[in-house]
Amino acid sequence: MIIQSLLDTDLYKFTMMQAVLHQFPGAQVEYKFKCRTPGVPLAPYAGEIRRQIRHLCSLRFTDDELGYMRSLRFIKSDFVDFLGLFRLNEKYIAIEPLASGEIDIRVRGPWLHTIMFEIPVLAIISEVYFRNTAPALDWGEGRRRVQGKIALLQAPGRSDLKIADYGMRRRFSRAWQRELLQTLKERLGAAGAGGQLTGTSNVLFARELGLRPMGTMAHEYLQACQALGPRLRDTQVFAFEKWAQEYRGDLGIALSDVYGMNAFLRDFDMYFCKLFDGARHDSGDPFSWGERMIGHYAANRCDPRTKLLIFSDSLTVPRCIELFERFHGRIQVAFGIGTNLTNDLGPAPLQLVMKMVACNGQPVAKISDTPGKTMVEDESYLNYLRQVFDLPAFDSASVAAP
Repeated sequence: MIIQSLLDTDLYKFTMMQAVLHQFPGAQVEYKFKCRTPGVPLAPYAGEIRRQIRHLCSLRFTDDELGYMRSLRFIKSDFVDFLGLFRLNEKYIAIEPLASGEIDIRVRGPWLHTIMFEIPVLAIISEVYFRNTAPALDWGEGRRRVQGKIALLQAPGRSDLKIADYGMRRRFSRAWQRELLQTLKERLGAAGAGGQLTGTSNVLFARELGLRPMGTMAHEYLQACQALGPRLRDTQVFAFEKWAQEYRGDLGIALSDVYGMNAFLRDFDMYFCKLFDGARHDSGDPFSWGERMIGHYAANRCDPRTKLLIFSDSLTVPRCIELFERFHGRIQVAFGIGTNLTNDLGPAPLQLVMKMVACNGQPVAKISDTPGKTMVEDESYLNYLRQVFDLPAFDSASVAAP
């Protein structure tokens, strides 16, 4: 089976899940799957995907896994106790093949009990697809490409360029991601020992390979707060304050692209500039974003050199190098590379997402700085959201069809 441990997921699912347990235990949500790659027939694999998800729903955390979670400084004892009782429930997920050849996947239920579906389900779909379409693929090309990336990273003057693996959701396979991380650790060295690999978002492989698990918050957290906060206009401030209440200064990387950069900078005032360690970029032009963040920190009496910018939007190693050369020495920078690490073996990877579309019966949405990344089912709500955050009405061509 593809998923053999509930630790085989991204760390930010655990950090958000802990916040949900303590801050929003009664929230009800809905997620929707979308394959952004056009013309990919996933319907023939619906039965195999269902079988893999059925197995996923049979898994429980082992005592050793719970012990590892308990060892993480920001994970609280009562949350680990909850994980000891946790399992995913198949009744919350529905998978239907469509006449178009696509598949419709919906996850509906308590946020606390559904938040863990997204990452392993996307990894299952990706691996099932490539098992069927590239069953005899020689990994030699993938290994050659990895060595080329390592050579670029190890070129003179780049020893301070640090990368992390953020690529589980669209990986070619579980086995390939593990080999990739083992190779990166051996060749680049772990950052804690002076190397260039800062860690991985995958908790299972972090544990198995002695790497640092990485992650803080994702878009769904800020989206859900649209329905959970006292006033829509104050959603972003509410979300950051609840996060700070949960983690008391730990896990201090703020996600900046849920309502557009202007709205983020307006809400990310001097208090949050000083409280949070930095911010993460995930859509829009990264060079412009970095310059604006440096200017914003300076304007709010923070030395940018003490803050961290994490870039994570469709990165390649050459793009990381360009960003490093622009910002190194002016502000701390780090890079989370996803699909270009874990699914770069020759066949084109699938652009798979599973987005939250409702919370407590209310539509929620992300206003992306990158055309095509917004996914919403209620266009009138999206226009209302844009009005609240003083953004122009959306161009429907830039919204991913639900």
